[in-house]
Amino acid sequence: MSPKSPFSFRLFAGMAVMAGLIFFSSGRLDYWQGWLYFGLNTGLLLLSTWIIRSNIGLISERLNPGRGMKWWDKGYFVLSTPLYFAAVIVAGLDASRFHWSSDPTAAIYAVALAVFVAGQGLMIWAKKVNPFFSSVARIQADRGQYVCREGPYRICRHPGYLGGLLFGLATPVVLGSYWALIPQGLAAVLLVIRAVLEDHMLKKDLLWYSEYAGTVRSLLIPGLW
Repeated sequence: MSPKSPFSFRLFAGMAVMAGLIFFSSGRLDYWQGWLYFGLNTGLLLLSTWIIRSNIGLISERLNPGRGMKWWDKGYFVLSTPLYFAAVIVAGLDASRFHWSSDPTAAIYAVALAVFVAGQGLMIWAKKVNPFFSSVARIQADRGQYVCREGPYRICRHPGYLGGLLFGLATPVVLGSYWALIPQGLAAVLLVIRAVLEDHMLKKDLLWYSEYAGTVRSLLIPGLW
């Protein structure tokens, strides 16, 4: 079976789960922020899938990573996954049912949309140029991993994580909620910790990564850190 088949199945299953969380928590189908978020997320996921469609090795790695996943990365998924779900659920409850926080102004909402799209776009760009953009933290010796220096990797060492931080933190506001920033903020802290741990792993175990880190000094935020 082609790896594209299970990849497509997981993609559409994930979209179905997302829709269920959004509209079950909101309790209504006229939750326009939920529809906008779902439409944007779906479109960008499909675009990402189309861009890497010919990279069978990357698709296989993201579906079924090889051996060597770090213990701390397993802990990251155990802690962060419920937080991502909680952010969507809290947003639906807040924006559509209980109105714990005031609605974002048009200007704030527009900024959140721009940050969301920019973050997703940065992650897609990183995924396109890096054939080792795995879904887990591991050294891919079985795939001949080497240091990626192309595209956004010329600006910071972990552009995929930067993109994830941007669209992750924008998600609650796109969904019309400020309270959902609490679980999403905790998830963002975990993602930063993961980026730091992965950077240490790469410096220790991936050939020429330390030299690359000496050239591209920004770990996450270009020019700052």
